[in-house]
Order: sequence, then structure tokens, then C-alpha cells
Amino acid sequence: MMKKLRCAVIGTGYLGKFHAEKYAALPDCELVAVVDVNPVAASSVADKHGVQALTDYHSLLDGSIDAVSIVVPTTLHHRVTKDFLAAGVHVLVEKPITVTVAEADELIALAEANKVALQVGHLERFNPAVLGLDKDEKPLFIESHRLAPFNPRANDVSVVLDLMIHDIDIILALVDSEVERIDASGTAVLTQGTDIANARLLFKNGCVANVTASRISMKLERKMRLFRPSSYIAVDFQNRTLTKHRTGTKEMFPGIPEIETEESVFESGDALLAEIAHFVNCIQTGSTPLVSGEAGRRALATAIRITALLGDK
Repeated sequence: MMKKLRCAVIGTGYLGKFHAEKYAALPDCELVAVVDVNPVAASSVADKHGVQALTDYHSLLDGSIDAVSIVVPTTLHHRVTKDFLAAGVHVLVEKPITVTVAEADELIALAEANKVALQVGHLERFNPAVLGLDKDEKPLFIESHRLAPFNPRANDVSVVLDLMIHDIDIILALVDSEVERIDASGTAVLTQGTDIANARLLFKNGCVANVTASRISMKLERKMRLFRPSSYIAVDFQNRTLTKHRTGTKEMFPGIPEIETEESVFESGDALLAEIAHFVNCIQTGSTPLVSGEAGRRALATAIRITALLGDK
């Protein structure tokens, strides 16, 4: 029987408490401790799962844990992740991986040197509709919309690093080509940073992606459309549906193939549980995470280019 992984969660805010819940639920894991600078927040989560509550993570660098989720403000990602990687601990760090590309590069090199897993928490990759996408054809054009009502919890960064980066990560994985040119526009409405933005990405292989994100909308929408040589695919992340339109073998008119439509509706899944279970499996098998440090770096680098065009810091 495989030994249980000793796990901890650093940061018990809105998302961190859910990370703790998932580790506690996984049979291959033992949740050892949760950490938060706010002792009340740490104790609240720790008491729920019967684990240790700490206000300083440094005591966990002594070999007492095998894996950790880092769910702290983005400005602290590099420092905290670096400490755990240097101690030989496997790390799942929330997105974006770091503030700068140089910081991401350092973490990637450190994980490789110490032979530990480094996974970045781009949760949308574990949406059942995204996992159901086939890779039969490379897209020629992609259009995505990620719209959300205003939430004061995430206004410390621009809408690009808050929302758009989800779609950037998915698009980069689907296209698998270098970004040659970016055009972007956006504006601040309710915060000091950009609240609504559009970016047009031109890839070296000729694919174009038109990406829109807003955190000041009156509705919630998370959709992506992919145009491919012989198919058109619509993905609804929110409702977990995948609709494929492709050319069939019969003819609609002489010389014109018919269009076949297939819709898949996926059951409501637990993307965070799937993400953490994948992280655990990568540790156990030595396989590369679906969203590796390199993938997180690539999404960050593209998001930074867009942010610079928008004039955000």
C-alpha cells in the first residue's frame, strides 16, 4: 500500500479553505496543517479538519510534509514557493505562477534541480468541457468571452491577470505556437486597474485569437469558440457543454457536405478536486503536471505583454 502524502495548505482565505477540504477528502493524502497569518482564519479551517493551525509556514520546511498548496497573494507566490521547492516539497501554486517571468524561471529551475513537482492552479483546465475537447485539428481562429459581475475580492490585479489569464492558458495549450503579435485595448471603470479588456493574439502558425474579459458585467459568461479546418466547436465553461459542428460524409447540396452537430453535456464535476487529485497523481507517478511551471510561465508572459499594452503596472 502506497504511503499517504503528508500535505499542507498555505493561506486559508476564500480559495485556500477549499484546498484544505479537498486534501482532507483524498484517500491518498493526509492533511497535516494549514497556515495563515491570521490565527483565527487558520484555526477555523484547522479545527474543521482536525489538523494543526500555524501562522508561520517555516516550521513545515523540516521534512514534515511532502506536498503543499500555496494560496497566498500573488506577490508572495515566489518567496513562499521558492522556500518549499528548496526544501524538496512538491508545490501546487495558485495562478498566476508569480509576478514576473524571471521569478517563474527561478521556480521552474529550482523544481527541476530538486526533482519535485511544480503545478500551477489554472483551474479551468480541469473543467469537464475543456477536458472533453479533442486535439484532432489545430484551430485557425479562436474567440473567447469571460464576463463576470464586479467582485471586490480580486481587484488587486487587472482583469487580465484575474480573469483573462484562464483563457490565455487554454488558448496557448490548444494552439501550441509562439505568439508573434498582440494588440490590446481596455479601460478602468470601477478600480485603478483595467476592468474590461480585449486582446487579439496572432500566432506564428497563422492562428488568431480574440480574447475578451470583463469584471464589470451584469451577467456571468464563460465561453470559447474554435474555428478549425473542418469543424466549429463552442465551449460553455459555465454550463459544461461542448457543441461540435463538423462536415459529414453526406451532401447538403451537390458538392457541398452536410453539417453534423453533436452536443455533449458534462455532469457537474469538482474541478478543484480533479486538479488536486491530478497533482497528487503526478507526485506518485513522477509525471509532468497538465499545467506545469512552464505552462504557467507561458500564460504569465503573455498576460504581462497584454497588461503592458493596456498601460497597467
